Amino acid sequence: MSQIHTSVSRRGFVKAAFAGLGVLAAGGLAACSNGGAAKTAAGSAASESTKLTVAASPSPHAEILTKFAADKLKAEGIELVVKEYTDYIQPNKDTTSGAVDANYFQHVNYLNNYNKENKTDLVSAGIIHYEPMAIYAGKSKDLKAIADGAVFAVPNDPTNEGRALLLLQDQGLIKLKDAKNLEATPNDIAENPHNISFQEVEAAAVPRTLESVDFAVINGNYAIEAGYHVKDALAHEAAGSTAVEQYGNIICTAADKKDDKAVRALVKVLQSDDFKAYLKENFGEDVLPGF
Repeated sequence: MSQIHTSVSRRGFVKAAFAGLGVLAAGGLAACSNGGAAKTAAGSAASESTKLTVAASPSPHAEILTKFAADKLKAEGIELVVKEYTDYIQPNKDTTSGAVDANYFQHVNYLNNYNKENKTDLVSAGIIHYEPMAIYAGKSKDLKAIADGAVFAVPNDPTNEGRALLLLQDQGLIKLKDAKNLEATPNDIAENPHNISFQEVEAAAVPRTLESVDFAVINGNYAIEAGYHVKDALAHEAAGSTAVEQYGNIICTAADKKDDKAVRALVKVLQSDDFKAYLKENFGEDVLPGF
């Protein structure tokens, strides 16, 4: 009896042991199965989220993207990544190469000139806003009592220099050979009754010239960065002027991404009534809707 009992006990122990292993194995398979499901769920969530990388000038462009557009795009499953640039060349290079998906810093005339000079095919996905270019006082304070030989600092890139000269023409200070030449230089001036001279510098550097020139014609974004505002300017582009119509800031992207879902979503967010209200509240006359 004792031997039989021991044998049975041992057989029972072995069965129990194998049963336990079976439970562990089943548990392990379940764990693997759950882990796979978790990974699949995570992968699905990741695939549903789209990343959109946009190159932008610090102000107002990057500020607009981070403080206004990012949350609205996040609600649509789009992660907006903003890369700040302080020049007008590299953002287009990076958009062409695909290092970024789009950029937000330039107007369409600048883009057209860039494409022509660099044999690229970047395109506008939509006009967003415009920043009135304005004349600010340097050593002199009165445009109506301008001295002969007064020095004006102006941007030196083709489209923005032409824009500055159009503004001076609108103020009656000069007259261009072609009154609508968007790429005029001082060589295209037909009449210069005050014998104005021009200090041509990179657009970003114009605000820094104010202490050494009589007046400076400053791009809106660089004026904002330097702490200058349209309300403090001596003169600025008027609503409805040729310049304003031509210099609305755009979302720029590669030709094959113009209809990209994330790019279109960004343009839609920045062409909304909510955006108009945001601009009015945060920028006043410095940044105006262009749509």
